[in-house]
Amino acid sequence: MCGIGGIVNLHGQPADQMLLTAMRERLQHRGPDEAGQYLCNGIGLAMRRLSIIDLQGGSQPVYNEDRTLVIVFNGELYNFPVLRPRLEALGHHFSTNSDTEVVVHAYEQWGLDCLAMFNEMFAFALWDSRVQRLVMARDRMGIKPLYYTLRGDTLIFASELKGIMAHPLVECQVDPLAPYEYLSFEYVPTPRSIITDVWKLPPGHTLVFDRAGLACRPYWQLDLSHSETVRPGHTQQQAALLLEHLREAVRMELIADVPVGVLLSGGIDSSGVAALMAETAPGRVQSFSVGMEEPSFDESHWAQQAAAFIGTEHHALTVTADDMLTVVPRLGAIMDEPLGDSSLIPMYLVAQFARQFVKVALGGDGGDELFGGYSTLQAHRLAEWYRRLLPPLLRAGTAALVDRALPSSFNNISLDFKLRRFLGSGELTARHPTSSLVGLLHIRAEKRAVATRLAPHTGRHLHGGGASLAGMRRP
Repeated sequence: MCGIGGIVNLHGQPADQMLLTAMRERLQHRGPDEAGQYLCNGIGLAMRRLSIIDLQGGSQPVYNEDRTLVIVFNGELYNFPVLRPRLEALGHHFSTNSDTEVVVHAYEQWGLDCLAMFNEMFAFALWDSRVQRLVMARDRMGIKPLYYTLRGDTLIFASELKGIMAHPLVECQVDPLAPYEYLSFEYVPTPRSIITDVWKLPPGHTLVFDRAGLACRPYWQLDLSHSETVRPGHTQQQAALLLEHLREAVRMELIADVPVGVLLSGGIDSSGVAALMAETAPGRVQSFSVGMEEPSFDESHWAQQAAAFIGTEHHALTVTADDMLTVVPRLGAIMDEPLGDSSLIPMYLVAQFARQFVKVALGGDGGDELFGGYSTLQAHRLAEWYRRLLPPLLRAGTAALVDRALPSSFNNISLDFKLRRFLGSGELTARHPTSSLVGLLHIRAEKRAVATRLAPHTGRHLHGGGASLAGMRRP
């Protein structure tokens, strides 16, 4: 990963080089290989680079031929080998072999329409001096983060909150609704952040900043219509098509000038990725897993079995409770916002372990959502029968009886935990099936939560920070 950040003022106030450097260095952990920045009048762009493609020639910022466009880019453009020859045929000249430069020329050729052509994971900021506007964009799934805030006439942005917080205009004030959302969902949902008037750019959106103001608009929206119209008897063809898409996705993600491995848990998602990697690079895939001393938390045997079956060169790390405790005090510096997912601790440890062998590692995050891997999905089905068969008063009595009768266990996802959460969420699962089973607090103020979670800056406005930003309409 890389880190990007910037300060943009279109009304004559020069960007402070020392301040821009301070913001950039807050992101050093995201890009330990190189640093770069662009400074011109009120425009300051900065980046920290983790070199993956074009190790020698891919330094950033990257420009077009006449240097009227400049970009800082975090992520990868997977189909850049296809787009580059097309752009060269249209007369564009390249000075590097990087995927970042393809983004610059694609924007130069097609404007914001280029985003529809990209197969990517990215967050980028591009300054177009021809029309005096800054364009920011985030990938369709929101894999790469991007935060921003508008303070007076100045737009401040960065890959992480800690970059933005280095700017003296940004005060460390907790958004009063953010803790409520965190306790309901175990994270602070987009577009809000934990800090007042600092926003996350939503996935699949652009943010354009010019003299007319700040405008946030979607360039892509999820369309499930094709999957909803599959006729009975066509499941085999659809399964084959899905496998082909997954195979192609993994093949493109293996394009790198550094070693690539896989984080293997033994579940359906990471095992599928590892198997497809082994098809593309047989005998050369390195896999990594983490095991726990506590048996109820240890899933390393599934990873070992998957690695043996697939034929990866497997590396296993076993961590103790003391190992975990050494990480916990560091989480405040590592994480920008609270995240109620304890798996981030072993994830950090296994990533640190894998870094000894490879520079890039693929994983299976998101696979459970797509392929129904969560046990809560089974609970949703059971909850329907539970509500039909038992009247409300009996359900309440059952939940209270179970809560008093069952002893508590410290094992991972123990029986008493599952029963208490299921019975205690019985009245809520119909409307909030997932959050009621995994969230820390139940959602009761639905209308208030939805009404205050609106994305700002969807019109052409230019306001200072504060309440004036909160009233802008959602796209």
